[in-house]
Amino acid sequence: MAPEWETHAAWWQEHFTAGADPEYEEQILPLADAHLAGFRRVLDLGCGEGQLARRVAALGAEVIGVDGSWAQIRAARDRAGGPAYLRGAATALPVATGAVDAVMACLVLEHVDPFEPAIDEIARVLAPGGCFVLFLNHPLLQAPGSGWIDDHILEEQYWRLGPYLPDDVSVEEVAPGVHLPFVHRPLSRYVNVLADRGLLVEHMDEPAPAPGFIARAPEYAHAAAIPRLLVLRTRKQA
Repeated sequence: MAPEWETHAAWWQEHFTAGADPEYEEQILPLADAHLAGFRRVLDLGCGEGQLARRVAALGAEVIGVDGSWAQIRAARDRAGGPAYLRGAATALPVATGAVDAVMACLVLEHVDPFEPAIDEIARVLAPGGCFVLFLNHPLLQAPGSGWIDDHILEEQYWRLGPYLPDDVSVEEVAPGVHLPFVHRPLSRYVNVLADRGLLVEHMDEPAPAPGFIARAPEYAHAAAIPRLLVLRTRKQA
């Protein structure tokens, strides 16, 4: 885990949990409900302070949250809510082979480089027939340099796509004084690596931006047809 995530754990807890972030409240948490309902044993990879883990535990699952940050694990344990929490790396999950029937990773793999060892571990801990649910910043439409363009010279408005095919590693200032690493990869990299490990895509979501997000970012209203999020649900082949 990059040390930045340990340093900025409190920032994440303040701004993206406990109802503070409309994208989580209006979009990510309901998608977790839809994709993870009915599973008995779920691993939340990169669980942070545990808001998704608690949500899935409330559906009746036995949930294990794994994160590389002690600050996040301590907050998750303090907030309780049913899951068990372990500190661990995505490349060496502290879970037995075939121990869970679902894994979720929400906005995590964009910060793991290389990510292939993490997919190896996800495939290892999943039982045959289990699901891996992957939430990503949309690799195509949120590629580096992408954004809404209001061209007053040509009198055109459009969504500009940044360089999509090359891998890109950057450190972004996501809030004053908060610099975090991001890794861009084309969608084909994710799909092909998953397939090579027997994790085949069976469903994909590209939801429109959450209304609460647009209300807080009115400059984004013209780009309301451009998804920020991509969700892949994969099934482990026997």
